[in-house]
Amino acid sequence: MTPQKINEFVRALYQTDDFIPLHAPTFSGNEKEYVLQTIDSTFVSSVGKFVDEFEQKIESLTGTAKAVATVNGTAALHAALYMAGVRAGDLVITQALTFVATCNALHHMGAEPVFVDVSQVSLGLCPKALETYLEDNAILTEQGTIHRGTKQRIQAVVPMHTFGHPVELDELVALCKKWQINLVEDAAESLGSYYKGKHTGTFGEYGAVSFNGNKIMTTGGGGVVLCQTVDSGARTKHVTTTAKVPHPYEFFHDEAGFNYRMPNLNAALGCAQLEILPTFIKQKRALAQQYQDFFVGSEFKFVAEPAYAQSNYWLNAVICEDKAAREQLLKETNSQGVMTRPIWQLMHRLPMFSNALRGDLTYSEYVEARLVNLPSTPTTKLGV
Repeated sequence: MTPQKINEFVRALYQTDDFIPLHAPTFSGNEKEYVLQTIDSTFVSSVGKFVDEFEQKIESLTGTAKAVATVNGTAALHAALYMAGVRAGDLVITQALTFVATCNALHHMGAEPVFVDVSQVSLGLCPKALETYLEDNAILTEQGTIHRGTKQRIQAVVPMHTFGHPVELDELVALCKKWQINLVEDAAESLGSYYKGKHTGTFGEYGAVSFNGNKIMTTGGGGVVLCQTVDSGARTKHVTTTAKVPHPYEFFHDEAGFNYRMPNLNAALGCAQLEILPTFIKQKRALAQQYQDFFVGSEFKFVAEPAYAQSNYWLNAVICEDKAAREQLLKETNSQGVMTRPIWQLMHRLPMFSNALRGDLTYSEYVEARLVNLPSTPTTKLGV
């Protein structure tokens, strides 16, 4: 199958000769009305009815005890890690095949990433790779799990649900329990994705979601911490609102906190987007099915949801035969106005994480050299 045929197929899906982006936001509901309500109220910043409403709607959607809205996804992950006890000098195991924000959140708090391989099932953190790394490099003590070589504490494991496809959570949860390590899910890309009927981001004590402009729904910029108890949610809310003690007029802060509050203006946009999220998911799953059917029998392997999961298919992807085929597909699609992108460079190839501890990354390297993301904006052109 040639890149030209892929171009023609994508243009037929979107029924346009114009430039086709990788993933654009869609505004087809009450976005303007709610944002104008916010402007008219003058409560455009960190106080207003839409923030509370947005958090409540996220709680209802995900089944989490408390959702705490933040200014962006990185802030949400930073807060989640902080609440999970990660501190400067700790080690946190995650995947090398991820967006840089996962590791930036660790860097901001003085923690260090440890990279293990991803799974062929999910493209997310591989339970077998995690188990092997821990058995080879860690020891469980009264003080927690300690890295044998560096003597540092391994405080958390952070799987990322790549392109919205849920990782193998049962196995990861069991391993974290065995080693007494906190599980914090980077669910930035997986709003509306379910693992065996349960929403992603709700398996560890904390999870983090992103609402950046390129996600399945957007608040312009924004994120949310998913907290599994009311008490942990209240504490997260306190910490992310500058740790200010409520008072009619006095300013007293009882600890060093974060100013990570989502503005009411963004929450208004989010409330409108949540109303049409089910339609987005239906459209994206229909689009993914079209891609999957198209690539059957070709030299390109479509990245499908794991059998145990229902994915939001945030970004559709194919795995090419080799790096040369990947480069040809990227060059010919982009030159003709169909935006495609490679997956991120592995984190240990970036200068700031080049010295990080890591296990065997064979499959991560395989995917890095071959994967291409395809246009994934939800579309009404499929009749959904």
